[in-house]
Amino acid sequence: MHEFGIASNIIKIAIDSIPADLKDMPVERINLRLGKLSSVVAESLGFCFETMIPDTRLQGAKLFIEEIPVRVKCRECNFQWIVSEPVFICKKCGTGLIDIISGRELDISSIEIADN
Repeated sequence: MHEFGIASNIIKIAIDSIPADLKDMPVERINLRLGKLSSVVAESLGFCFETMIPDTRLQGAKLFIEEIPVRVKCRECNFQWIVSEPVFICKKCGTGLIDIISGRELDISSIEIADN
């Protein structure tokens, strides 16, 4: 389960990203963008995160995961669409010349700190 290592890295990045003047403020939420092609199981990642944050600066924080769909663009006709099946052929012109525009993300988009 590689989600354990990913959760560990998210926790480290989040803690290291908090500005020095806000170090004593509790973190409420970490917002993550997770692409459908990232090979990460969102539920497993959430579970790993929850089990790893006790006794850290993130204790009590929630991990919010925004799942990003696979969006592709045809190189021939520039048509764009969201892929819902493992078929990568243009729906408009039928060519197989496509580029993946989104769906591979694994990014912390923001960290929310409590207002005290």
